[in-house]
Amino acid sequence: MKGSHLFLYLFSMSCWLNLTPTAGNKIFHFGPCRISMSVTEIRSGFTAIKANIQARDPIRTLSILSYPHSLHRVKSSDRCCITHHLFNFYVDKVFKHCKTEDSYVNRKISSIANSFLSVKRKLGQCHEQNKCMCGQESAKKFKQILVNYEGLNVTSAAIKSLGELDILLDWLEKSR
Repeated sequence: MKGSHLFLYLFSMSCWLNLTPTAGNKIFHFGPCRISMSVTEIRSGFTAIKANIQARDPIRTLSILSYPHSLHRVKSSDRCCITHHLFNFYVDKVFKHCKTEDSYVNRKISSIANSFLSVKRKLGQCHEQNKCMCGQESAKKFKQILVNYEGLNVTSAAIKSLGELDILLDWLEKSR
């Protein structure tokens, strides 16, 4: 009998720990989807390389994420979908083409990419469970981001997108 009480206690604790965000993590609500992530950790890694990355951006007159209406006024019902697309975009397109000759910068990029990959997987699960519905507005906004990205050569577009990571992080924190 004592064994079953111990098992129940240990099982309850493991469930509670899995629902509690780890140190520095915050819970973000994207519609019905809840994701735990550490924006502080991502921002810290980005801040360490921001000046270096932005100095590599040859085109200062164009923005990929700040195009009028790209991330502004996204309906709460579309936040999950556009966030899912953005994390896929960064993992599949941006980080793959952001290599520098500086090993410190590359390590920071890799760390940020790993954080994004983790969130991408969590968002993918929400998407697969149909918790992440995509409306016309989110599709239109994401299409504009892709048009901005694809209007540049791959390396320039990736560097520019990485240099605008603070725009995405600010948006995530404001929409929390």
